[in-house]
Amino acid sequence: MTPSADPDQRVRAILDSPTYRLAYEDIDLLGQEELRPLRLQLELLKPERILHEQGIHSTVVVFGSARVSDAETAAARLDALERQTRTAPSNTKLAQEIVRARRRVDQARHYEQARRFAQLISERFQQQNRRDFVVVTGGGPGIMEAANRGAFEAGARSIGLNITLPHEQAPNPYMCPELAFRFHYFALRKMHFLLHAKGLVTFPGGYGTLDELFEVLTLIQTGKMQRIPVVLVGRAFWRRAVDFDLLLDEGYVSPSDLDLFTCVDEAEEIIGALEHFYVDKATDGAPS
Repeated sequence: MTPSADPDQRVRAILDSPTYRLAYEDIDLLGQEELRPLRLQLELLKPERILHEQGIHSTVVVFGSARVSDAETAAARLDALERQTRTAPSNTKLAQEIVRARRRVDQARHYEQARRFAQLISERFQQQNRRDFVVVTGGGPGIMEAANRGAFEAGARSIGLNITLPHEQAPNPYMCPELAFRFHYFALRKMHFLLHAKGLVTFPGGYGTLDELFEVLTLIQTGKMQRIPVVLVGRAFWRRAVDFDLLLDEGYVSPSDLDLFTCVDEAEEIIGALEHFYVDKATDGAPS
């Protein structure tokens, strides 16, 4: 390109040049493969600094399916589909949707229990500006929304750790805006779930939920993290989803490994399991 003779145009060309950007403002630079370690560091540092500034002392992690909804929404969906069958009684696809919708109505109890648990734990530990056992979720819909919603309805703060996905996962509206984070790297997001965790509550879910649960159990089993109470909600689901007795019978896990978690059904039972771990066992360093 022939340089312009106009000095003003030359200055504008310099100011518009990518090389003239400040390095920390250069998104193209930060996105290069060689700078992945820097991006990893930024995703580690940013949430930690903000949690410190917000006075978050400890958290309780809630995992579970993004596909469930609250009882009212699930019932309304089923009702709408059943009304459609009156005009199309032989529609096979519609019949399958109704089967799924009925299952969602049944699964809505998990949403309501997650919502109830978050309300109970938040009311108990966020009085007088105390910031312990702050609910943290993946920031999306389903069980994540339910837990953030329960804290919101209690007038308490909660955290959301969202992540960029091919099909973008929108943040649910109930987490605190100043405690809502978005990640690119799953590894860093998983790390932040556990850095301040004093408990893990896992509701029924799919691959993501199982992945997160078993990573925590493995970290505890191998001594890579301090033991925390792990509570599985929905006895009937977990009995079928994972045959822990088979793992024990085949010798793939030890009897003590099955003591790393507790199965319950109700929100009040989750609270009881956390109390049993921290109060009855008098665990060192536990908030009271």
